[in-house]
Parts: sequence; C-alpha cells; structure tokens
Amino acid sequence: MMNKNMLKQAQQMQTRLAAVQEEIAVARTEATVGGGMIKVVVIGGSKVESIEIDPQVVDPDDVEMLQDLILAAINEAMDNAQKLASDKMSAITGGFNIPGLM
Repeated sequence: MMNKNMLKQAQQMQTRLAAVQEEIAVARTEATVGGGMIKVVVIGGSKVESIEIDPQVVDPDDVEMLQDLILAAINEAMDNAQKLASDKMSAITGGFNIPGLM
C-alpha cells in the first residue's frame, strides 16, 4: 500500500504534468529553410499557424522546389515541436517513458 508521502508526490507530479501539457499545447516552434526563404510556425506540435514565403523563391517554372521547401520547413517545425514536448516531459518524469503522456 502506498504511504501518504508517495501519494502526495504522485499528486504533485500529476499537477506538474498537467501544467506542462498545457504549455506544450500552446508552445510555438518554427523552422526556416532555403536560407530563410520559407518560415513555418507550428503551435502545439500539431497545427501550422503560419507560413511565410519570400517572393524571390516563387518561380512558376519550378513549383516543385517551392513545394519541397515548404514540406521541409513544416516537417522541421513539427520535429522541433516534438523535441520541445519530449524535453519538457523528460524534465518532469526524469527521463522515464510513461505510456500515454506523449
């Protein structure tokens, strides 16, 4: 049976985890590619907030390059968001992988 101290610690960890999950949900991460030609901002690791495209990179004869740059920027921003979330959770869980938290 858990003693009162362990129960209190578990409740504190649960409170901290909830706070971090809220932080992660509103955290903004970004990525730039193509020497700053494309910038993507992601909120919470799951929603693209904005995409900025330098007009110089828009070439009607090479749309495929623009598509590749946008895709690369989105993927990098999402990766950055996942790393941020993982780092924040690890700070609380001590590096233990607790299923269902991420």
